[in-house]
Amino acid sequence: MTTNDDSLHRLGLEITQQGRVLTARLHGGPRGELGPEIAADLEALVTRAEADDGVGAVVITGTHPERFSAHASVPWLQEAGAGSPNVSPRLGSAAVRAAKMTRRIPGGRKAAGSTPLSGVLEVVDFHDTFIRMNLCGAVFIAALNGSAMGGGSEIALACDYRLMVSGDYLLGHPEVLLGFPPGGGATHRLTRLVGLQKALKIMLEGGAVDPETALEIGYVDELLDPDDLLDRAHELASHLATRIKPAVAAVKRATYVGGSTGLEAGMRVENAEFFSTLTRPEARAVMADYIGRTIDTGDLPFYEPADYARARAEGSYRSASIGVSDRAIR
Repeated sequence: MTTNDDSLHRLGLEITQQGRVLTARLHGGPRGELGPEIAADLEALVTRAEADDGVGAVVITGTHPERFSAHASVPWLQEAGAGSPNVSPRLGSAAVRAAKMTRRIPGGRKAAGSTPLSGVLEVVDFHDTFIRMNLCGAVFIAALNGSAMGGGSEIALACDYRLMVSGDYLLGHPEVLLGFPPGGGATHRLTRLVGLQKALKIMLEGGAVDPETALEIGYVDELLDPDDLLDRAHELASHLATRIKPAVAAVKRATYVGGSTGLEAGMRVENAEFFSTLTRPEARAVMADYIGRTIDTGDLPFYEPADYARARAEGSYRSASIGVSDRAIR
């Protein structure tokens, strides 16, 4: 992972930090491809976002003048497929389980070497990186500076927000035209964003939509002029980075994980996240402030427009910021 500004021709990510926001710039070479270097750097980026309390949000953008991330490198995919025998979906599922077990064994990854299992390990790692983004206490924002097809779209789909520039760009999934389905989660994440029928049409056609259509169907959240994209992404990231990180993680886990199950199972996920964060010192402190402000004013602070606006701007309710002393919950 590089941290200097002369990395335009290197592969991987360039990371910079401003306040509580990390900016990750995708360097996919002259064609803007997604390859193993970017995949490895994304994994390291997510690890940093998980572990660093000073990181509350991550903006991911591209360096290619017209592409966020073109799509996964086809030679990379071909190599992974060529190293394995033909398998049925059932055997493919068994191979994924074997790869996950191999990762847990000390030295297992090294032992896999150049065996057919090595390609499966790469796929499992890629999936896990995206899942960890969905479970992380940092908010991820994709700033799509151009087209994103296949794996590029899947990076964006794994983010919590997607901002895109308007213009002659495409967002979609052409994988079926190469003989395989999306492999980084699009069959689930795109379907949840835009609905089953719209997602199915895009993926079966091997098609793509323009930015205006992407906004209309919910594929992206905002359209911006190119000159405004990063400013808006950083504005949003800085705003959301003020939230209490365990609470953000709990919201994301309850939504992404619980929302994909049946109602009762999903409610159990939500309940677990609710009670695990309710007892944390961060939550206890801000609740004490809220109770104190209620006693002082005789009304609920979230129904006082100034107090509510201040809490949203600062990321949590802190009465100290409005001149009320902290109180401990008893």
